[in-house]
Amino acid sequence: MKEIIPIFFTIDKDYAPYLSVAIASLIDNASKEYNYNIHVVYESITEDAIKKLKTLEKDNVKIFFNEMKKGLESITNRKENLLRTDFFTLTIYFRIFIPFMFKEYDKAIYIDSDTCIPGDISELYNYDLKDNLFGGCTDISCQDNPILCEYFRLNAGASIKEYINSGVLLMNMKKLREVDFENHFLYLLNKYHFDTVCPDQDYINAMAYGKILHLPNEWDAMPTNGNLVFTNPKIVHYNLFFKPWHYDNVDYEEYFWKYANNSLFKDDILKEKENFTIEKQEADKKALDNLVSRASEIMNNEITFKKVFESGLEKRF
Repeated sequence: MKEIIPIFFTIDKDYAPYLSVAIASLIDNASKEYNYNIHVVYESITEDAIKKLKTLEKDNVKIFFNEMKKGLESITNRKENLLRTDFFTLTIYFRIFIPFMFKEYDKAIYIDSDTCIPGDISELYNYDLKDNLFGGCTDISCQDNPILCEYFRLNAGASIKEYINSGVLLMNMKKLREVDFENHFLYLLNKYHFDTVCPDQDYINAMAYGKILHLPNEWDAMPTNGNLVFTNPKIVHYNLFFKPWHYDNVDYEEYFWKYANNSLFKDDILKEKENFTIEKQEADKKALDNLVSRASEIMNNEITFKKVFESGLEKRF
């Protein structure tokens, strides 16, 4: 019997069209030597979207839809919980709770839905995590911004080479349950209310520091305006504002459109791009400026992850 590789995506109803691209590309390039259980953990999704996504199933690929039912009332719409400082979504936190929702898996992959996967996902799964909690890739999308690099160092306590992007994670599910990562996250969140611009990502980097396996960056290749482009990316992650369904000439856009043009959501994707106005583009630029400005403020706060952990008030895993 073939080994099952579990893969998780988290979405709300607005991201189903882009998830279709991620799943279609994953299936197209995955080794046939494995079976794949793809779990879509959602906050809200339409029945029509579920039907369309289910059409992607193959003999060795099953797609499951799991509503997030955990009590996340303590994660509220406060400024420290805003993604990029400009909007609030609970879905970014779902990945933290996956090991405890799916106890049947000892190891799994988490992938953001704004991705395309031209590599063989089984290769990522087969990395040996040993005693590490996560495997992840350096967040190269911010490496050319000195303020954000300093923010990672002074807030999360990880240098730019150590700080990983949480959009692609190899998860040691068994170990995360053993150390009770979920409840320790909620404890820190509710006790300190750490200011962040990358909420879930900062918590993961700060809490799991020293227990992260750093993976080749081809597994989380992000647009960098041509500054660092991989010739053979394994996973393309259209991070921050670099979405090919909003802009032209985005790094790696050809991977996205290869699958978007055959998606049952193609009309929705093209409509989104057509309706992405100059005003919305300007709003993106303003949001990026606000992110950098807020990061500059946060790293000088009296309470940061780095200060709390290095003071001995709290322990990392």
